[in-house]
Amino acid sequence: MLDISGFTEMLESSYWIWPAIAALIGLQIGSFINVLVGRLPQMMQREWEQQMAETQTTSAPPQVVFNLATPSSHCTSCHTPLRVRDLVPVLSFVWLKGRCAHCGAKVSLRYPLVEMAVALLWAYCAWRWQVSGTALAWALFATVALALALIDADTMLLPDSLTLPLMWAGMLCASIGWIHVSLEQSVWGAALGYGVLWWVQAVFGWITGKQGMGAGDFKLLAALGAWMGWMALPVLVLMASVSGVVVALVMRVIDRVQAGEPLPFGPHLVLAAGVWMVAMSGGLANIGAMSLQ
Repeated sequence: MLDISGFTEMLESSYWIWPAIAALIGLQIGSFINVLVGRLPQMMQREWEQQMAETQTTSAPPQVVFNLATPSSHCTSCHTPLRVRDLVPVLSFVWLKGRCAHCGAKVSLRYPLVEMAVALLWAYCAWRWQVSGTALAWALFATVALALALIDADTMLLPDSLTLPLMWAGMLCASIGWIHVSLEQSVWGAALGYGVLWWVQAVFGWITGKQGMGAGDFKLLAALGAWMGWMALPVLVLMASVSGVVVALVMRVIDRVQAGEPLPFGPHLVLAAGVWMVAMSGGLANIGAMSLQ
């Protein structure tokens, strides 16, 4: 009789190979996300300045090329271009003890944390859905959502160049069956996601004469609705609102913000979406079952 126990063991062990590979891919993508988060708002600012200059009578001064590829990665303190060995995700930070190899300036801890966060997100998606379009779709969704949360936290901006493609990608993935919602649910999720926050802002502005949130939040919730369906919207808004209120109260207590000072809402929407993604995928139940084995 053919003994297949060894083959079975190999398959069981390979269940963890794909998450490990995905984590390595996630580390590299996380390194790119650090560049994206740092440079995209600056690119937007330069574009706005260029457009304003073009509306004036004087000619706009020529601008140095600045995009996601140019200039090459460099130290923000001494502006020395970084070597390949300085750009290894996480490991370079550890080897250099969190300092620039050229001038010794401190490097923000956020760089390796973002790289590890993206690696964990990709590993989770590969663990939950293995090698599939669903795993790739949710890994990309989580990566872009994290980038949006970081940009909003830094600058109070939610770039259309990220929110709108994320929304269209959700509807596309729904149409080909890569995510759990139907195309109809996705379209309604996008429409209601934008419309609900638009009406909330309109009513708030009519009552108070102030702007409660920006249009970027509308587009972000539209993107989340496209990925998670209209049924998820009430839960997402509730969780994000509670999270936002708690964080605002804590920051007021520690005197980090003043009364009436605006705070970014995008990170709370992304956090709520992350909780919903794990919950709807059965990830919490699977993790709990594994812990009991």
